[in-house]
Amino acid sequence: MAEKKTASKKSKTPQSLVIVESPAKAHTIEKYLGPGYTVKASMGHLIDLPKSRMAIDVENDFQPEYITVRGRAKLLKELQKDAKKSDVVLLASDNDREGEAIAWHLNNALKDKTDAKISRIVFNEITPVAIKEAVQHPGEIVESKVNAQKARRVLDRLVGYNLSPLLWSKVKNGLSAGRVQ
Repeated sequence: MAEKKTASKKSKTPQSLVIVESPAKAHTIEKYLGPGYTVKASMGHLIDLPKSRMAIDVENDFQPEYITVRGRAKLLKELQKDAKKSDVVLLASDNDREGEAIAWHLNNALKDKTDAKISRIVFNEITPVAIKEAVQHPGEIVESKVNAQKARRVLDRLVGYNLSPLLWSKVKNGLSAGRVQ
């Protein structure tokens, strides 16, 4: 009887880790995918520009200086641990610039911690059909979306960090001169 248990462990079902942004999505998607899939939430950005300084290297082609977001290191380590136990990692953050950037940062944080194949999946609705279709047709991260998000963040920092102090001294303290404002 012990031999059967050992034999079944050797022929285990491939494990797939799916990473989405929200815990509510994770719970629903895990039900749709069933056994062999673990679905975890990144809770948005795990890696971003620090809030306390500009973090744009203007001397080096405006390269952003990314860090692990304060309070998110434990979650990132858990995702790395889960990825290490997986055969496949599917990055399923939202299908927009921010989601693509989240997938790009996750890919960079996971790729050296696992032998799993890492792919990007996208879907525009959370239905069993859409989720299963996305899982069956994984793709790559869209670099143009990542670069668009990076450019927006760099512009926000360059404008905001240089103009906001001027607004505080001339107009009203606490005003922000970011792209949106």
